[in-house]
Amino acid sequence: MYLGLDLGTSGLRGILVDDAGRVVCDAEAEISTATPHPGWSEQSPADWIDACRKVVAQLREADSGAFAQLRGIGLSGHMHGATLLDKDGDVLRPCILWNDTRSAVEAQALDRIPDMRSVSGNIVFPGFTAPKLEWVRSHEPAVYSKTAKVLLPKDYLRFWLTGEYVSDMSDSAGTSWLDVGARQWSEAALALSHMRPDQMPELVEGSEPGGELRPALRQEWGLSGPVVIAGGAGDNAAAACGIGCINEGTGFLSLGTSGVLLVAREDYAPAPETAVHCFCHAVPKRWIQMGVILSATNSMNWLSRNLGQPVENLAASMPDALNQPSSIAFLPYLSGERTPHNDSVIRGAFLGIDIASDPTDLAQAVMEGVAFAMRDCLEALKSTGSSPDRLLVVGGGARSRYWVKALATILNLPLGLPDGSEFGAATGAARLAMCAAGDTNPGEIMKPPEVSEIIEPSSELVDAFENEYCRYRQYYSALAPLANR
Repeated sequence: MYLGLDLGTSGLRGILVDDAGRVVCDAEAEISTATPHPGWSEQSPADWIDACRKVVAQLREADSGAFAQLRGIGLSGHMHGATLLDKDGDVLRPCILWNDTRSAVEAQALDRIPDMRSVSGNIVFPGFTAPKLEWVRSHEPAVYSKTAKVLLPKDYLRFWLTGEYVSDMSDSAGTSWLDVGARQWSEAALALSHMRPDQMPELVEGSEPGGELRPALRQEWGLSGPVVIAGGAGDNAAAACGIGCINEGTGFLSLGTSGVLLVAREDYAPAPETAVHCFCHAVPKRWIQMGVILSATNSMNWLSRNLGQPVENLAASMPDALNQPSSIAFLPYLSGERTPHNDSVIRGAFLGIDIASDPTDLAQAVMEGVAFAMRDCLEALKSTGSSPDRLLVVGGGARSRYWVKALATILNLPLGLPDGSEFGAATGAARLAMCAAGDTNPGEIMKPPEVSEIIEPSSELVDAFENEYCRYRQYYSALAPLANR
């Protein structure tokens, strides 16, 4: 048996799979996020441990016999978070999360240093780890002076599981401290941001062993043999492993809290000027390119909250067939934007609201606005040489047939709906555990799922949405100077 643990922003999910990859049982535990100031987003690492204990307890209760056969654990987690530990391994402050924008000034300063982009292959975004430490250095010097190790969220969970400081290349690529092409820490990037190599964890590939479960936990969980902890992966690389996206040109679109358009590459192809993320994959000699928007289903959650209507009701109000483009434009920049704008200040907008506009009209506009933002990501990826001819679509937003039809038409690409639900980051983590335990290799286990349906673009509406996309692109240019005043 193999356990995949996915540490998400809102909770921890665990799935137990057998040696054929079949899911035996699964469990979840919620995790809360604190926002003590506007733009801040923090979590207590102790809550991750509590969530892990709850998930393991649920899995053992569901099938204690299966859990007792555990051979490996794979870890996935939200990227970029800064977990600061002192020399004794104690947490110094709450973890600063990926969607925290307090370090925008520090990110701009680091990004202006030419070597940072050339080494890391990426823009230094405010959500990345390096600018967070620069913010701590300036605003919390006492904490900064005690910082002996910086761990990413899933790697703090590993530290609790194993007692070892280890990370993998895919997750570490989002720190701005990794030489992404060479797949190792960059002493130059660390020095430019006032950090040292000894403050970094050891690096392993995601499919390689990254520690063993501590004897105390083995005893507590009723396990007799050794349990390998895989290197694991950042959440998107893990999802790519779960959906079988490891070979050149394969890709997927994820409609989750954020939106991700990811394509696997066999060569390192950075293009930071496009605001496309270029990270190591979780398997050796592979990389991933991603366009990322910060508010995908979160835009529908925002609309739901402010209209006082459940998201499910808003989605159900959409017709079966795709409408003509909405006369209302929605810009989904509720928390700023990454690809292609790298703008932490820009904010969202509705344009063209009429006195007759109703909740269904607003829901259509939000779905289309998110789809146009994903088209921005596709165009950015195309400019780097990535040109997928089909994508799988996953995430909570994929449950809306109307939204998937709009995406297929706006992207002008067929979108495949995977058969079943077990192909996310937790599945990818479990597959990495199987590799690390020595029972398989990535090419054998990381196969794409069967596709239950392919949603083709609505050919009669492609031109209409293309015209609307051209208008959408002009709105950012018009509004950005006002937001950045």
